[in-house]
Order: sequence, then C-alpha cells, then structure tokens
Amino acid sequence: MVKIHNIELGEFPLLLAPMEDVSDPPFRALCKEHGADVLYTEFISSEGLIRDAAKSVAKLDIFEYERPVGIQIFGAELDSMIEATRICEQAKPDIIDINYGCPVKKVACKGAGAGILQNIPKMVSLTKAIVEATDLPVTVKTRLGWDDQTKYIVEVAERLQDVGIKAISIHGRTRKQMYKGDADWTLIGEVKNNPRMHIPVFGNGDVDSGPKALEMKNRFGVDGVMIGRAAIGYPWIFREVKHFLETGTELAGPTITERVDVARRHLDFSIKWKGERTGVVEMRRHYTNYFRGIQHFKPHRQVLVTTDSSAEIFDKLNEIEKEFEGYFAVEG
Repeated sequence: MVKIHNIELGEFPLLLAPMEDVSDPPFRALCKEHGADVLYTEFISSEGLIRDAAKSVAKLDIFEYERPVGIQIFGAELDSMIEATRICEQAKPDIIDINYGCPVKKVACKGAGAGILQNIPKMVSLTKAIVEATDLPVTVKTRLGWDDQTKYIVEVAERLQDVGIKAISIHGRTRKQMYKGDADWTLIGEVKNNPRMHIPVFGNGDVDSGPKALEMKNRFGVDGVMIGRAAIGYPWIFREVKHFLETGTELAGPTITERVDVARRHLDFSIKWKGERTGVVEMRRHYTNYFRGIQHFKPHRQVLVTTDSSAEIFDKLNEIEKEFEGYFAVEG
C-alpha cells in the first residue's frame, strides 16, 4: 500500500499532474471519475494568493469528491510561500505540493518553479520552512536538474526527504529540455532505489499508455506514475492504464457517444465554473484529443475551436454524435 503520510493510495497510484489552465475542477472531476487516484490543482502563485488576485484565489476551489487532492503552489520568496501555505490550508486540501518543476520563462527566471534548481540550498530551506508551517503533508514536484550538468536529483530528493516532505514526483527532463526529447527515467529509478529513501517516489514524463506505465513500474520500481499531457482531452487514460496493469490487456478506446458525453459535460462544468467566455475558450485545448483519430473530422474541429458560442458548440457536439454514431474504430 502506497501512502502519502497517512493517506492510503492503493498499490500503484495514478496521479493527475498539475497543469496550468488544464487541471481545473471540471477536468479533475472527469479524471477522478475515470480512475485518477490523486488530483493536483493547477499551480498557484504564492504572490497572487497573498495579494488576493482573483485568478489565484479561484484555483483554491476543491470539492469533496476529489479527495485526496493537493493544492500546488509556486514562488521564490520565503515569507510569501509560508503565507500562501496558510491560505491554502483554509481550503482544506489533503496535501500541499510545491512546484519546483515549471520550466516556463516567466516562472523559472524569477527563481520559482524549475528556476530554484539553480539554488539547491534555497530549495531545501524553503521546503523545510513550508513543512514546518503546516500540519498537512507536503510533497514536491520537480525535474532532474536545471540542465545536463546539474542533474543532482538523487541528492536533492534525499535532502528534501530529510526536511520532511512526504512524497516526491519527478519529471524525467531538465529545465533546459522543457518538454522536448524523451523523458529519462534512469535517475528517477536511482532516486527510488536509493536505500536512504523511504517516501513514495512517483515518476512523470511520457506515460501515455498502460504498457508504458507497466514498463516504468517494472524497470524503475516507482511507487506510481503521474500523468500529464496524455490526459489532456483524454481522461480515459487512467482507466486504460489501470485495466492494463490489472489484466495485461488493452482496453478498447471510448466510443463516439462516450467522447461526446464527456466533452459536453466538461464544457458545461467549465462554463458554470469560469463563465461563458473563459469556459468556452479554455475548453479548446481539449477537443483535438477528445476526437483524435476520427477520419474527416477537421471541419467539425474547426467549429469547436473557433466559435465563441456555447450553444453552437453544444449543437455541434450533438451533430457529431449523430454523424459518427456507431464509429468504434477510433485510433489514438
């Protein structure tokens, strides 16, 4: 049984990665429904939280059915991160997660996210302070290092464990790589198999199928996997991975009816949570994957990603369901 502190997660948990403008409540609800064991919010700026910025505060919304759920924060200033942690506590998450992995320039170049990988002592002291500031279990998501010359993750993981984190998720790329090239799980395996490590070690990067998840489990011994991009517009990835791990066989992909139903519910929740305009626009990143592999679908997709009217989108989804009814040979 894998545990984050006293939270039981099963034998090989699947975690939904925190993704900006993706891992919001509507999307998390669908991933939970399809088998995600642990959910994380989008990453939240500590500076935004302490200034009461509307976008940051909105990201604190969590729901009882999501549990266990972690709120992820990022920042470079000690006082701000501690205050943000206390604000997060009021939303009653199960976990506080620290983002030390975001590679985007506007975050990393301010010393937050993956930027802190250039200052490991600060990373350790900041983590220690957050652990001491809350009674909730603290976890960390990070990368192998800043670049190929600074892959210190084995030592870093030990030091973070020593100051009290309860789990670590490691993305198998450096900050310099961003999301390019293949994820390298070798060092993730070294962290997991370090005899000094006793907290759960979760691997992240390029897990997009049941066979890939099983390979990572068997080759590197990780306690579970965190799935990010493969889940965008495809919450079924969690049930497919679980089915393969349990049976060794691949589950058939979702039917057109299932795809339309989930897209429809996702859009409806998105509009209710964010309002018409934002709810419609932020759904656009999901449609390609919701309907990936369907022949002659491009004209439909063009409407889905360009119209600003939710009524038109719902009409288009109804049209898609009727036109492609009985279409089961959907390939990823």
